[in-house]
Amino acid sequence: MKEVRLIGPDGEQLGIKLTREAQQIATDANLDLVNVAPTAKPPVCRIMDYGKYRYELQKKEKEARKNQKIVDIKEIRLSATIDEHDFQTKLRNAVKFLNEGDKVKASVRFRGREIAHSEIGRRVLDRLAVETAEISSMERAPKLEGRSMIMILTPKAT
Repeated sequence: MKEVRLIGPDGEQLGIKLTREAQQIATDANLDLVNVAPTAKPPVCRIMDYGKYRYELQKKEKEARKNQKIVDIKEIRLSATIDEHDFQTKLRNAVKFLNEGDKVKASVRFRGREIAHSEIGRRVLDRLAVETAEISSMERAPKLEGRSMIMILTPKAT
């Protein structure tokens, strides 16, 4: 590359300069010449303190990581023959997890010959999905995996 479009340290356009001339201007200012748009015609270079620029980028990344929420998957286990009060307790826990922004994995474990009546377990999971419908959406519908039926609920975006 022979010529570059030069941007000064304060963001002002310095026009199209020869690469050697641009490098000399950066050296005189005791700063670095950084190629910010190599694919442009002519390439765009900026005069800046590269070390300070990298430091600012790392600071922004660290701040972004600090503000992001890690979504956990909380599991609640139900049984096909669950009683009303037990169901309400599990429902309260599921609602609490969803309100905290976590996903909920609801599973029904079939023991013995219960597996022959897997539709009962599906009804339990469907009821849980209906009860939490206003605060959650179903990411994965109830599906039989081995002796367990699993459903995943995600919190609705607020």
